[in-house]
Parts: sequence; structure tokens; C-alpha cells
Amino acid sequence: MKILLVKTSSMGDLIHSLPALTDAQNAIPDLQVDWVAEENFAEIPRWHSAVNQVIPIAVRRWRKQLFSAKTWREWQNYREILQQNQYDVIIDAQGLIKSALLATRLAKGKKYGYDKHCAREPLAAYFYDQTFFIDYQQHAVERIRRLFAQSLGYPLPQTQGDYHIAEHFAAPSSASRHILFIHATTRADKHWLDDQWKILAQKLSARGYSVRLPWANAQEKQRAEYIAQGIESAVVLPRLSLTELAQEIAQAQAVVSVDTGLAHLTAALDRPNITLYGPTDPQLIGTYGKHQYYVKKDEMRLIRADEVFAQFCETVE
Repeated sequence: MKILLVKTSSMGDLIHSLPALTDAQNAIPDLQVDWVAEENFAEIPRWHSAVNQVIPIAVRRWRKQLFSAKTWREWQNYREILQQNQYDVIIDAQGLIKSALLATRLAKGKKYGYDKHCAREPLAAYFYDQTFFIDYQQHAVERIRRLFAQSLGYPLPQTQGDYHIAEHFAAPSSASRHILFIHATTRADKHWLDDQWKILAQKLSARGYSVRLPWANAQEKQRAEYIAQGIESAVVLPRLSLTELAQEIAQAQAVVSVDTGLAHLTAALDRPNITLYGPTDPQLIGTYGKHQYYVKKDEMRLIRADEVFAQFCETVE
């Protein structure tokens, strides 16, 4: 069976789709999946063995240069690739007008998606041949698993979802004593206080751990350098690709993170993770998987390093 999955962004949303692919692969032995994804996240689908082809879309970049010749050439090339195949099933797991207009409606095959009562944007449901009501009051991973099971006609497994990508990366050695801090996120209200990160790094260093700090832009690098300053065992990493960063996560003994896509990647790689939540609800969009722990307050500034360290000692050590 050849299917097309439309799930373009964000990083966490793509990662949440992986357990559904595993379910489908186990239920349908000849399954082949093409996946439409934003170009910045095209590495993620390639990590799953069910994926045959990734079809990159660049909406975020194209809309900034809407009238350039390059944009229109890339758009035509994208359409040609998308329409090369006749699919048995097309699943739009994004549930947005954008995904329905720019991907789902253009592809050849029967189209499935959320109905108007549960799609993120109800008008998107009118682009599908068949829709399903999937209760929104459950974790995003479980919603997508249900959508796949109903679209492809197999019973939903009762076991916890399996991302099936950890084996793509080298596991940590038994001597690993480093903790990765995922300190960056796009929303200001999801950031944790820099001085609390530093206190936590000091406490972990005193416990015999090294701390590693990734970054993706100048501001994040400045924060990482502030946290590491004066702590001999703290290391500011070089700028890494997403695949290189996934390897760093896979080899860490544990991770401490804010609510961001890399926290979900940590869960997908089966690494112990303490995720800090302020304005967002971990019950619906929190990290999903083994060894996932939450520290939740009404605001991020109310989370103290002492309680994160206590959670680490209780659950990770």
C-alpha cells in the first residue's frame, strides 16, 4: 500500500506522527509512505523505516519571496513531484487550510482527515473525501494514531506508541555522565530564567556530571556561554545540524529541556528528560514516551533550580 502523509510542521508535530507510522507499518507489511514536510524538518521523516520519499515544501520561505522566479520554479517542481504518484490513501494529519490547499488537494488519491468539529481549522475538512471525529482532549500522539488506524482500517494498538527511530542513532556508553540542556525555544513565555539554568548546571557539576549546551543562533549561543561560564565541566557545543543534535541527545545520560520541538525529539529517542512547563499543558502536548518527567508551574519564572535538581535525583539517578 502506498500512502501520502501531509504533516508539514512544526518539529514537535512531525515527531508526534512517528508512532502512527510504526502502527501502520506493523499492520500493513507492504506499506510505503511519502511525506510532505517543511524543508527545515525534512531530516525527521527520513529516520523512520516506513518512509520511502520525503517531499519538501518551503511555504515559510516562499511566502517571503512570493513573486520571485526562483519561488515559482520551486513551486512547480514541488507540484510535479507531488503529483507523480497515485496514492491508495492520503492522510492530512495537519488539519489546516494551508496543508489542505498546498498539499492534500493536489495529490492523487482518496483523501482522509479530521472532521470540521476537531480539525485545527474546520474549513480544512471540506477538502477531504472522508473525515473522522478524533476527540481533541487526548495527547496529540494518540490523536494521530487514531486518525491513521481509522483511515487505513486496522485496530488501534493498545500499547504505548513507538517512535521507532532510536535505533537510527548510537546509544550512550555506560560511562556517559553528561546532561544536555535544551534551553532555547521560540516563545518568550516558555523560556526559563538564565540564572536558574546556571544554578542547575552548578549543582549537576558538583554531582560529577558534565553539562552540554547546544545553540542555533547568536542569542542562544550567548545564553549557553553565560550558563557555562565558570563551570569547568560545562561545554558549549558547536552549531549542529538537526541530525547531529539528535545524536547528541541519543548519547546523553539525560536531558533537561523547556517546551520545544527538541524536547519531543528527546522523548522519541527514549532518553530520560525533565521538561519544564509554564504556559502550556503537558497533558495534551507534553513529551510522550518512556522516562518523561514534568515540572509544571503557572509561569516559568516560578520554577526553581532546586526543585528541578530534586526531580533529577529522584527520577534519573
